[in-house]
Amino acid sequence: MSQDPPAREEHDDGVVQWLLDADPAIRWQAMRDLTDAPAHEVAAERARVATDGWGARLLELQGPDGRWGEAAWNHGWDSTMHVLWLLPHLGLDPTSVEAQRAVGRVRDQVTWRGAGPPECDDNRFFEGELEPCINGQVAAAGAYFGQDVGGLVERLLGEQLTDGGWNCDAPEGSTRSSFNTTMCVLEALLAYERLAGRSGRVSAARRRGEAYLLERGLFRRRSTGEAILRDRKSGASWMRFAFPTWWHYDVLRGLEYLRSAGVAPDERVADAVALVASKRGDDGRWPLETWYPGTMPVEVGEREGRPSRWITLRALRVLDWYSTRVVAGNARSS
Repeated sequence: MSQDPPAREEHDDGVVQWLLDADPAIRWQAMRDLTDAPAHEVAAERARVATDGWGARLLELQGPDGRWGEAAWNHGWDSTMHVLWLLPHLGLDPTSVEAQRAVGRVRDQVTWRGAGPPECDDNRFFEGELEPCINGQVAAAGAYFGQDVGGLVERLLGEQLTDGGWNCDAPEGSTRSSFNTTMCVLEALLAYERLAGRSGRVSAARRRGEAYLLERGLFRRRSTGEAILRDRKSGASWMRFAFPTWWHYDVLRGLEYLRSAGVAPDERVADAVALVASKRGDDGRWPLETWYPGTMPVEVGEREGRPSRWITLRALRVLDWYSTRVVAGNARSS
């Protein structure tokens, strides 16, 4: 029987201030999620992502041909797709002049030539390529920035497996879904619904994908309940938290998705939330446990084994989200 993490206490002022003394990308999210800052102050801070710090530097690195890293996609984390994955996590305002100019260049100029399967060479960037994990990341970024990714979403809906998830290895005969691929696709479907509005088919597919994660407690085998210690494809531990995660799944990423999607927390996530809570240090902060090798386009101030603002921000949001279950339960019993 799992034990619930304690109900949320007031946030540690020192930890919150540490998050506020950061790049605008973290500062505005901490203001929005962890303080009572007025909405206009949060919006003003968010606007700085396009002009100061990490967001501004990423935008400056775009080439005149619309690409980053001279590629639509690569193995090194500095390609067009990876930058467009990172910018929404920084919270770049998709309606800003800077965002619209940069994404417009991608839409109008970038294809998959030389970066995907040859049959996709002439595909425009937001048409995607063949792998659902890559297409999920493309669709999520495209929807965030208001681009037409309807065709890509249709493709992803047609690739959902009978167990509710997705797997890039399905064309090779795999019938079991992958946590990694499923997470990338779920984030895409959520972003698309936020852009285009609720859709019966998309919502139904998303709920099936969420059920795939929840039935497994976010990190357990459905058949035995045994914890999955390492991803069978990459060898990465789902219990060690990273940022950026790129295509990799971990428990914190799964919980952050459920929180963002407005899924009501219940006992199926209790063990996963307890795992997150257990990793808080004596100083109230969470460490970066995994740093995936590759070329980062900008330095985001994270070091493996050191306190991480990104992990701390995301963990505090998850604990706040879970605490709504405790509050609701107390209200029902009073």
